[in-house]
Amino acid sequence: MNLPKTSSTFRIFHMRICFLIVLFSPDGLRAEMGTTPNLKHIVKGRCYSYITLVNPNSSYDCEKIWREFEEAVVRESPCNVKVKDYRRMFRAMQQTLPCGKLLFWSKTRELMHNYAAVTRRFWTLEDTLVGYMFNDLIWCGQEREDRGFDFNSCPEWSTCVNHPVYSLWRQASQNFAAAACGNITVLLNGSIDNAFNKKSMFGSVELDSLNPRMVDHVNIKVVANLEGPFIESCSQGSIVDLINVLQKRGFHWTCTDSDLTLMNIQCVQNPQQFSCLTCAKSLQHRDL
Repeated sequence: MNLPKTSSTFRIFHMRICFLIVLFSPDGLRAEMGTTPNLKHIVKGRCYSYITLVNPNSSYDCEKIWREFEEAVVRESPCNVKVKDYRRMFRAMQQTLPCGKLLFWSKTRELMHNYAAVTRRFWTLEDTLVGYMFNDLIWCGQEREDRGFDFNSCPEWSTCVNHPVYSLWRQASQNFAAAACGNITVLLNGSIDNAFNKKSMFGSVELDSLNPRMVDHVNIKVVANLEGPFIESCSQGSIVDLINVLQKRGFHWTCTDSDLTLMNIQCVQNPQQFSCLTCAKSLQHRDL
């Protein structure tokens, strides 16, 4: 007689667990997430940290940068913040970038950061002031008359032509690429189709903003996951399209499929991979 009750209780418990999983899953949070809590304190704090610890030779007015950012976002509806609305903010945070050190990437975010940290010779967009201040944050204004940030819900990037987050990163990416000089490096993912995606930020904004009169050489590095799949390379797939674009625009370029430093970084993270074990054994035999 207790079985039906036990079964019913279990079903209710299971449904509650499933509901919580959906509610707190990353996809669920992305759909309902509003402006990052404490946005003002985070952004201003990062600004002061940057000019004090990261780049102490710089001098920026963090209060002014925040005011210009806030004015650009809160005076418009969530889907009507254009690139030009951030013009005054970017004017207040102009930055000279080093020649020969800029690193561009697409679909290789984690590996890119590890590569930059290990080699210590690259600058990514996240190393600039604007990238440092706004990385991984979300924001949008409200359509109501009482202007301010909407901390309850912001639209997805895909639903807005003039999304406030996308517009800022579009301008930041354009400025980053336009400032590139000397040799630059592009890190692409060989384990996916369309490693060079013309709709990505690199393909649609940064590539067009590179100046062949300022950039001496474009070093393309294609890196696949250690376990594969091995879909694209310097000689196949969309990478060939990228090379064609570079050639037509007059850039000098090189392309590498198996950069040893990048492979070593991957092996440090996943040393039990067969390719890493094989490489380690060959090095051991060489040293004997």
